[in-house]
Amino acid sequence: MYETLFTFLNRYFKKATLFKVGFNLSPMYKRSCGKIIFASEDLHVVKIKIPLSYKNRNYVGSIFGGSLFAATDPIYMIQLMQILGKDYVVWDKKTDIKFKRPAYEHAFATFEFSTAEINEIVKKVQTENEMDYTKTLHITDKNGTIFAELDKTLYIATKVYYKEKRNLKIK
Repeated sequence: MYETLFTFLNRYFKKATLFKVGFNLSPMYKRSCGKIIFASEDLHVVKIKIPLSYKNRNYVGSIFGGSLFAATDPIYMIQLMQILGKDYVVWDKKTDIKFKRPAYEHAFATFEFSTAEINEIVKKVQTENEMDYTKTLHITDKNGTIFAELDKTLYIATKVYYKEKRNLKIK
């Protein structure tokens, strides 16, 4: 549903605007308490804020760890899907999260792909058809103090290879 709506609205609005507004209006993302505050035109940089509020404050008054995780969970996958385009399949495969200290104030995270990373991914997938790619993400306060560190592993494949692989497994 979201992809169809995104494709239709992309005729009238920039990808970055749709990415930001779409996430911020999406019921599944709103429940995480995260909010996209910036998306670059090429979607290589996305910044989020996870405000401390009554909706995500835990028993001891810090941001609930599940809220920190949920607010970061879908970004890399959908960001990379939009950058790579329709010829690729991207899935979240694994996340390791290490909580470093309680978040007693608003939290922030920056999701970034360099052009070199994108070129590396495209080249490897073109030669091997699929790959796992791991990105490290820090959830911080406004000054850069780290609340949590995540290692996100993404599965990336050509759409053609992925469909063939799935058909072989189904038979």
